[in-house]
Amino acid sequence: MPRRDSLQGSLDLLVLKILSRRPRLHGYAIMTAIQQMSEDVLRVEEGSLYPALHRMEEAGWIRAAWITKDTGRRARVYDLTASGRKQLATEESRWQAVTSAVNQVLRMA
Repeated sequence: MPRRDSLQGSLDLLVLKILSRRPRLHGYAIMTAIQQMSEDVLRVEEGSLYPALHRMEEAGWIRAAWITKDTGRRARVYDLTASGRKQLATEESRWQAVTSAVNQVLRMA
């Protein structure tokens, strides 16, 4: 069973992919989506997600906006930018190369 916090190197890819499918999500919804879509195998902690979101926003891959929810609470929601779509393609390609290489090693061992 993989460690639930073993997202090293894949967090950007996961966040960008989720935002490409489901725009205007807030941080907690992104964390929940990762956990649900991975059937509870992957879990992202706030201490990892929010710095990553900030970094991706600074890089221009995502944009953030404050909204007021029906409950009256404010939430910061995130959307993928055109630059983020390009980065997603790069990250997906890199991930495919890494997983292919790992699989190749596993088959030889």
